[in-house]
Amino acid sequence: MEQTNESTGRLIAIGDIHGCNVALQAILAAIDPRPNDIVVTLGDVVDRGPDSKGAVETLLQCGQKTQLVALQGNHEEMMLNVLRGSESHHSWLRYGGVETLDSYGFDGGLDFLPESHRVFFESLGDYFVYEDYFFTHAAYDPAVPLEEQTVEMLRWHSLRQGVPEPHHSGKTAFVGHTANHEGQILDVGHLVCLDTHCYGGGCLTAMDVRTRQVWQANPDGVLLS
Repeated sequence: MEQTNESTGRLIAIGDIHGCNVALQAILAAIDPRPNDIVVTLGDVVDRGPDSKGAVETLLQCGQKTQLVALQGNHEEMMLNVLRGSESHHSWLRYGGVETLDSYGFDGGLDFLPESHRVFFESLGDYFVYEDYFFTHAAYDPAVPLEEQTVEMLRWHSLRQGVPEPHHSGKTAFVGHTANHEGQILDVGHLVCLDTHCYGGGCLTAMDVRTRQVWQANPDGVLLS
């Protein structure tokens, strides 16, 4: 997904939410998104944290106020594969699916998603390009155009396996997926990782990618910056 027309608003990325709806609400209240802003969520809205359903609902409400671009993470991939019957539920449940099901009041049927949430999940993109920046959930192959990247690179590659070199486009990458357990932002210049381990006791991070202004909130919704 690529967008090239100029925006006079802010361009804001939000790292892995993982069901931390209280932190998400605090971050969005602090940002106060306006209609001409673009808010990009980097994937993994669901799983592990306590309120995946609430987090999705918060993003749907946010999308009524501003331009929301939501990317698909590996956790959304696992969930969707289970719901489509193309993958066993075992891996998803092991890596946080139980908490997601609990938040939706799962009663045994796979039709637990409200229609608006199903549409949201089906609409998730793999990457987003805007101006001098691009956004993916996990990483990228530096030599490959974004439209030709593999799902493995975009959703699953851990930066602990290696931080990619600058992308051949020269654009700066904003990613999540690889959690920093100390709650710190990883910034190597050509790549910024905003997964700061909210569900594990870290914080949720948002950044205005142009100005590098940062907003962070802990799982209890206390703003840290």
